[in-house]
Amino acid sequence: MITNIKFNEVIINDGFWTPKLNQWKKDLVRVCLDKCYESGRIDNFKKAGGLMNGDFEGIYFNDSDVYKVLEGAAYILQLEKDPVLEAEIDTIITYIEAAQEEDGYLDTYYTLVEPENKWTDMEKHEMYCGGHLIEAAVAYYQATGKDKLLQVAIRLADYYGEVFGAEKRHWVEGHQEIELALIRLYHATGNKNYLELAKWLLEERGHGYGQGMIWDRPEWGPAYCQDDVPVSEITEAKGHSVRAMYMYAAMTDLVLMDEASEYKEALDRVWEDIVETKMYITGGIGSTSMNEGFEESYCLPNETAYCETCAAVGQILWNQRMNLLNKDAKHADIVEKALYNNVLSGISFDSKEFFYVNPLESKGGHHREAWFDTSCCPTNLVRLLPSIGNYISQYDEHTIFINQYIGSAFQVEGTEVVIDSEFPFSGKVKIKMKNLNKELKLRVPNWTKSFDLKMNGEAIEYSLANGYIEIGNLEQEFISLDLEFDMLLEEVRSHDNIFENRGKIAYQKGPFIYCVEEMDVEGEFDKIFAPEKYRYVETKESSLAGASSLTLSHENGKLVLVPYYTWGNRTLGKMKVWIPKERTDSLYY
Repeated sequence: MITNIKFNEVIINDGFWTPKLNQWKKDLVRVCLDKCYESGRIDNFKKAGGLMNGDFEGIYFNDSDVYKVLEGAAYILQLEKDPVLEAEIDTIITYIEAAQEEDGYLDTYYTLVEPENKWTDMEKHEMYCGGHLIEAAVAYYQATGKDKLLQVAIRLADYYGEVFGAEKRHWVEGHQEIELALIRLYHATGNKNYLELAKWLLEERGHGYGQGMIWDRPEWGPAYCQDDVPVSEITEAKGHSVRAMYMYAAMTDLVLMDEASEYKEALDRVWEDIVETKMYITGGIGSTSMNEGFEESYCLPNETAYCETCAAVGQILWNQRMNLLNKDAKHADIVEKALYNNVLSGISFDSKEFFYVNPLESKGGHHREAWFDTSCCPTNLVRLLPSIGNYISQYDEHTIFINQYIGSAFQVEGTEVVIDSEFPFSGKVKIKMKNLNKELKLRVPNWTKSFDLKMNGEAIEYSLANGYIEIGNLEQEFISLDLEFDMLLEEVRSHDNIFENRGKIAYQKGPFIYCVEEMDVEGEFDKIFAPEKYRYVETKESSLAGASSLTLSHENGKLVLVPYYTWGNRTLGKMKVWIPKERTDSLYY
């Protein structure tokens, strides 16, 4: 059985990530909890539970934001004790418990606003909210050993099983999430009813059972929530990108558990469709606000790109599972691309403002905000960012895989592993291991053209397969590997079918995609071009929170590039990733 190293089993000691993690642990949960109080999200539970008077506040899916913040808090508590935070979460849990109805139902919108209309509109996120409750409950139990929230989640899941299922009532959840949550609850409890319900919910899709706002709106229709075909028959990515990612993640979980081998070909097909025709260079997905999701192949506009932060989070969740399934580094490449670009752009340097949408070009009007009426993105970052240790390594009975070169220390079945990394600004990595008793597979990032590898200062034999350096079982008490990946500044061109990018290039160095910001341009921003010949200097910038700028000097001036994730932190202004190539003023050239 293959599995990943869990984030709470990893000590991260990394020049790039450790300062960010320390700030997120200190500020990010606090920022989001405060907003949940201010917006009435937490009061909704008190009202539904009869602990205070008043009407429901906000949008019908607001419960989910509270659950996601609790999940993120649970991850922080797994990393370090915080009695004050734990006591605060315990209090919020009492409000949630009070809001649960006698039969197990829990959704404050319907309890307070439309109690007579439960389960009448599949778009209204009833099970979506429940899924995030379940994930928070499992995480908090694992963090503290306290099971009050877990018991709430179990009662809710048992209620779902009583109402829905074979020979009961059909249900196509309008926003997927419950499926992967039920699988997680199965792992926590061993109750196979939850696993069976998760698969049943997936199998409900594509048979015409859907009803509600999604299905009533012609501009959306069943494809919006991946209800147009049975899940095993999926051939291409359609509809809302976040919903798709959560669904694909649950499908992959089931394949990994030998519960749905029939999903494997569909997952491989849709992965190829996304990566080859529907993914932005930043790892972002979703090209339009019309459906917050996918359009036709190669329809990837820059200024109107959606690239929702939540969708990038979903990319990471799904691609990690796909790597467990296929043992192919191409999936870890997508994790890296989405994490260092689309995800990190979603949060400001001070952790207090957020992007919901991450375009690749801006005329100056796009900026981060402190909160949103729909705040799924900040609350998704709360739960992803403290848990990045999940993505460093995976292992099975024969092999240890290193997927992300993040400075860290962990153990794998008796083998001690220490990674010293200069990523993401240099390709140098040192990996030390004690009591190695497995084969090694080290990811070769898809952006590098060559690398050098030595063990204990000497050359070593290896092979290459599926994007990994493969080293046989050395069975040595101690080894030290020195890896250096060439990390050159690359000019990237897009497929000719992406009409908007014809005659343009983007810049990449290591995992980072770069962009140009108006504040760094001397002259007119709209007349910048990518020079044919240049020399560049890399400069660490305090104004970029320690990230480096690249200054390309050429005969007509200079072009300053900054990592895409940093844009919009210094001042508001125009930005673009895809830069027109150098040209003359002639009509034809």
